[in-house]
Amino acid sequence: MNLRQRPIPTRGRGPTRRRSHLRTRCCLSPSTLFPSITYSQTILPSGIQRYAPQPPPCVQPGTSASRLLPHGMTPWTFDWLGLFFGFQADNVRNQREHLVLHLANSQMRLQPPPAAPDRLDPGVLRRFRVKLLKNYNSWCSYLGKRSQVRLPNRHNPDLQRRELLYVCLYLLIWGEAGNLRFTPECLCYIYHHTALELNYILDDHIDENTGQLFVPSTCKQFGFLNDVITPIYTTIKGEVARSRNGTAPHSAWRNYDDINEYFWSRRCFKRVKWPFDLSSNFFLVSGENRVGKTGFVEQRTFWNVFRSFDRLWVLLILYFQAAAIVAWAGREYPWQALQSRDVQVQLLTIFITWAGLRFVQSILDAGTQYSLVTRDTKLLGIRMVLKSMVALTWGIVFGVYYGRIWSQKNSDELWSYEANQRILTFLKAALVFVIQNYLL
Repeated sequence: MNLRQRPIPTRGRGPTRRRSHLRTRCCLSPSTLFPSITYSQTILPSGIQRYAPQPPPCVQPGTSASRLLPHGMTPWTFDWLGLFFGFQADNVRNQREHLVLHLANSQMRLQPPPAAPDRLDPGVLRRFRVKLLKNYNSWCSYLGKRSQVRLPNRHNPDLQRRELLYVCLYLLIWGEAGNLRFTPECLCYIYHHTALELNYILDDHIDENTGQLFVPSTCKQFGFLNDVITPIYTTIKGEVARSRNGTAPHSAWRNYDDINEYFWSRRCFKRVKWPFDLSSNFFLVSGENRVGKTGFVEQRTFWNVFRSFDRLWVLLILYFQAAAIVAWAGREYPWQALQSRDVQVQLLTIFITWAGLRFVQSILDAGTQYSLVTRDTKLLGIRMVLKSMVALTWGIVFGVYYGRIWSQKNSDELWSYEANQRILTFLKAALVFVIQNYLL
């Protein structure tokens, strides 16, 4: 017998079983050893239900967008959203894996473990949705806008599907955003309108312009990237060019914070609109009508030492003034000087000094932040003027009340009842002043 030949083993022998067992173990993917991956493989077909009986009208057979769909099958949730809103195919795949693994990791940590581990626990998805959309809900509350996340009651069987759609939509927007993730309120604005369009789709809303079922304007290949992300990214890129590699004044260009803070007010709904109005001054990079700084302007000046640490300076100056008044009384101990009514009244002058320091601070605010005042931020300029006027008024009020105290004392030649009443009036005004500074 040729040595290269091997006898054919008979069925049922031990070596064959061992070789078959080894072959099976070698064919298994190492990722299956992780419990989270095992959970994701069971949650995917049962927990994330398929939706949409058919693809959107903008997807025709044979187009590049239709390649997302398995042949002869209805689309998964992410694929369906990707087709309707024009998300990139790679983004759809990445965010599907992102969500599945996150839900799997959350479910495997449930205590006690669920009775059916191959079914997605509703509480897992609900907690993830609340955490994921927390900033969006806060943004809606701040602007007084109604949230577009509209969920039925807990006993409605459609609840989990709706929750899943809103979560998937946000993850797809986040994955598509790129550098716009540094502008979270801008993403809230985008999500607000895309969630509204999702509601139109789910409710079979009829488009008034076409007379047909509503279809988002981004329902095309790379539609979301080209029509939503690219215009804002181009604006940011233009602002970076205006900075001249950081050598231009801080007031001459907008950074990520300025772009983001533009969406802190309701004016963004009127100016930016949806779909984006590219003629809006928000997208202008040059010209007089462009949107300028919105929150803070850094001015290179020595006065920033006082303006940035104004409370510390006020504390030190007022303490020095009070200590000088007590020391000038010439008593051996400070508490002996404080027993004198003259010294007590003289200490009230710290409120006059305090009001004067507030006036200086308001002047510095106006001098360093004047470039924030534009056509869109006229109220900010009015606020600066009013702040200076209020501080100046308090200084005058304290000066008048203080003078009346001494005039009454000098006319009576002692601390009479009328003089003490004027001291009490001064203290009441000082209390209002302190409360105002505490609140503002």
